[in-house]
Amino acid sequence: MFGNKTSPTPSKPQNRIDTLIGAGTQIHGDITFSGGLRIDGEIHGNVTASGEGSSTLVVSEHARVEGEVRVSHVVINGTVTGPVHSSEFLELQPKARVTGDVEYNTLEMHLGAVVQGRLVHDTPSRAVELKLAANSASA
Repeated sequence: MFGNKTSPTPSKPQNRIDTLIGAGTQIHGDITFSGGLRIDGEIHGNVTASGEGSSTLVVSEHARVEGEVRVSHVVINGTVTGPVHSSEFLELQPKARVTGDVEYNTLEMHLGAVVQGRLVHDTPSRAVELKLAANSASA
């Protein structure tokens, strides 16, 4: 009774970082990843999570991304120039600087974070099954 949930639960963030782009590294081009990605360097291109599974992107304090970010779970403490799309959870830490529109489902914004753009709450569409009420006419 109390344990049954009617709505689907959001996917859990990836706790493990599979890929690290180190400080001093510059990448020119789009990046597609699965699992966990931490950026300490610079990306000049779009950063996108592949597949339907849960993916996590961490943009560290000194990191810079110039391009579109499209990942389910995003933690930003650096600079992103471009739109950010987070289908599950977005955390903007105190040194986060985002120039572009931010689309999110759940947002945690720390004191000091700056967004120059629109904040757009995006609720994932969930199909709802409608059932007709049983017509129990007793004669």
